[in-house]
Amino acid sequence: MHASSSVHSGMPTGSSKWMGWWGDMGGPKQKGIVTYTVSPFRQAPMRGAWKHWTVRGYHRLAQQAIYFAVPLGMGYGLLSWAIKDNALRNSKEGQAKGLFP
Repeated sequence: MHASSSVHSGMPTGSSKWMGWWGDMGGPKQKGIVTYTVSPFRQAPMRGAWKHWTVRGYHRLAQQAIYFAVPLGMGYGLLSWAIKDNALRNSKEGQAKGLFP
């Protein structure tokens, strides 16, 4: 059994239609590049995020509070009422009053 051609696939050789392999594309040599650095924004993308959020984020939360605080408050009120009503319905006291069929 012979190995498939994909196993033997490496750098293409022998043909003039190939420019070259990765890193050796046959172009002019690079000159004048002394150092490579990583941008400070890529090194610490979250630097200062908490400090900036304390003012801007609080302002945004205060503006949006009506859209989440009111429904949460109503949901909490409904849930606490339902729990108390369920406890009354399933107690001897509630059954003795005859409030529930």
